[in-house]
Amino acid sequence: MKVLVIGGGAREHALCRSLSLDPDVSALYCAPGNAGIAEVAELRPVDALDGAAVAALAVELGAGLVVVGPEAPLVAGVADAVRAAGIPVFGPSAEAARLEGSKAFAKDVMAAAGVPTARSYVCTTAEEVDAALDAFGAPYVVKDDGLAAGKGVVVTEDRAVARDHALACDRVVIEEYLDGPEVSLFAITDGVTVLPLQPAQDFKRALDGDQGPNTGGMGAYSPLPWADPKLVDEVMELVLQPTVDELRHRGTPFSGLLYAGLAITSRGTRVIEFNARFGDPETQVVLARLRTPLAGVLLNAANGTLNTLPALNWSDDAAVTVVIASHNYPGTPRTGDPIEGLGEVAAEDAPDAYVLHAGTRREGDAVVSAGGRVLSVTATGSDLAQAREKAYKAVGRIKLDGSQHRTDIAAKAAEGR
Repeated sequence: MKVLVIGGGAREHALCRSLSLDPDVSALYCAPGNAGIAEVAELRPVDALDGAAVAALAVELGAGLVVVGPEAPLVAGVADAVRAAGIPVFGPSAEAARLEGSKAFAKDVMAAAGVPTARSYVCTTAEEVDAALDAFGAPYVVKDDGLAAGKGVVVTEDRAVARDHALACDRVVIEEYLDGPEVSLFAITDGVTVLPLQPAQDFKRALDGDQGPNTGGMGAYSPLPWADPKLVDEVMELVLQPTVDELRHRGTPFSGLLYAGLAITSRGTRVIEFNARFGDPETQVVLARLRTPLAGVLLNAANGTLNTLPALNWSDDAAVTVVIASHNYPGTPRTGDPIEGLGEVAAEDAPDAYVLHAGTRREGDAVVSAGGRVLSVTATGSDLAQAREKAYKAVGRIKLDGSQHRTDIAAKAAEGR
């Protein structure tokens, strides 16, 4: 089977890495890709938001499966265009992808499906914003209703900061603060059958100790030794299956990757948000532990035959990912800086540790930074402590001027906290 992956970040590199190891994949393409993905897939140029162009490329390549990685192409209807061309595609329709594209739509679906989530108000005026902020009090949680690349959420004790963020958006969802640790749980679905993956935890704040501004994610780990062993079954019953059922009943079946961002609160598990695609950087650690070949699972989801698959096979190993970001991320990151040490990691640390590229490009013989989050250094080990040690050893080999990374990814969990 020929597979085309759409996107060019570390999530897509993780997907391509797994697909490149799949014996059922005869040819692997990625559009537009990045410098690291080029090592495992043939890169093709494409406007990832242009459904007609993506569909034409898939037809040209004779792809038997298209995997749409990022959220923006899904919300733009790229999966619809590929389906219309008669090619199996892993990724929801534009209508179903509104689950991520609109926080207000997601709240409406959750209310109809009886999914536990935070109480909220949808606000479009300053008066509505003020009333909602007063109703919930601090900490204030303000979410841009549309796509914001993981950075449209402000959680703050400062009412003025919350209000300014709300008024800078056309429409916002203001909701009650959910206490407790956060968990990311992915599920692959064909619109009827739901197949949960292993849970992970990511780190959104830029600095150690969960300080600093919100980012797209600075690291992740899996498994979660502190989590209730029944968590996945509980989320399947209360969140994932009801949501998939509700969307199907509305005539907009969700086929692809349903990502539930959860808070394990003092009052039980609550949904923080839904995403309509694999999360980044959680994908890096989840796929590092998946032993079942990936292509067949994604193809069965695309074809509506997930119910024919046996249970997924998982490694008992732990996985940790540490993101290396550019100078000044998440503000206006500096790009164009050369990256050194990639060959050293490949020579000294593989296969237990490896580098997944996010914002990189090739300039002659050099690989340079081309975005805010530049690399995801991923490692596996017998437990989180060993995976952490291997990941940070590999991070230490990477040289990128002005770069930053957190030093506490999975630290508490590895210590049994």
